[in-house]
Amino acid sequence: MPGESDNQATLNDRPSVTTLLNSPEFYTELNDLLISDGNKESLETLSNLLLPITKLDATVCKGPVLPVNDIRGIDSRSYSKNERYLRCKLASLYRVIDLYGWNYGTCYNHVSVRVNNSTDQFLTKPNGLAFHEVTGSSLVKVDSNGSKVDPGSTTFGVNALSFSLYASVYKHRPDINCIIHVQTPAVAAVAAMKCGFLALCQEALICGPATSHEIQIDLDTNRLSIDEGVQKSTAKVLILPNHGILACGANIEEAWHITFHLILACESQLRAVAMGIDNLIISSDQAAKQVTNTVAAGGGGVNTTDVKWAVGELEWSTLMVVLDRAGYHTGYIYREPLIRFIDKQ
Repeated sequence: MPGESDNQATLNDRPSVTTLLNSPEFYTELNDLLISDGNKESLETLSNLLLPITKLDATVCKGPVLPVNDIRGIDSRSYSKNERYLRCKLASLYRVIDLYGWNYGTCYNHVSVRVNNSTDQFLTKPNGLAFHEVTGSSLVKVDSNGSKVDPGSTTFGVNALSFSLYASVYKHRPDINCIIHVQTPAVAAVAAMKCGFLALCQEALICGPATSHEIQIDLDTNRLSIDEGVQKSTAKVLILPNHGILACGANIEEAWHITFHLILACESQLRAVAMGIDNLIISSDQAAKQVTNTVAAGGGGVNTTDVKWAVGELEWSTLMVVLDRAGYHTGYIYREPLIRFIDKQ
């Protein structure tokens, strides 16, 4: 984003700007742009040319935005207040993944969240909906067998075979309440490496330790499961060799936080290993422990207020600001510091 020096340089260069705006070539090109294209696309193109903005725009959908929080009126009576809020947060997570382009336009990558600790019920996206179409009401509630408890607002089902894998993780890891199955090319490549997930950069250290687990299938029940080693693991990064990586969290915010840094770390590792494993400098255990303690403090490790942030909560809140300003209507409940910030804008 341009800083003060950039703005000052622009102001000092007013004659050049004036010459450009008054030139016949600029007038002709601008006129052709506005006439040849549709009005909306033309104005968007023009704003991208003139305004110094950065936006999440990897989604394949360029049409109208569906509101995330679409649970209204009579429909809202079907869910508790906590579940309504959880549905909106999970739907927002799908939208964020879509905006970053990490779903590659498909409808199959899996994200799920445990409804609460007292029941084995989970929310996930129905097969058939693209990530940019997911709303709070469209999410399906299933049990640990992948059977529908609440179909949501669509007639689509879920992939019970795939969900059985995540159900086994939820069963053996009560500390995990949200799972994001990451299968971007860089992450899939790292998952296939014998060296595993290396502590090469700060992003890798933020993710914490990783453990590798084999996928098992029961041919009699046609269910997937993860090996028993997951019960002994405390890692939030679970590598599935040749099948991507599970980014897990105690809540949606933490799972998202790990996913974001996991993808960056895997992209860095993929580039670094080209120099040869022996030429790489691995971070020390002491450095890893220091980063882990900093991350556990929340707020990116920088708390300048009396507010206590959970892991990933501050980062997630800023993303919700972006989505709400873009018209997504996430239904997110902002905490006091961000409420003041938003009100000032």
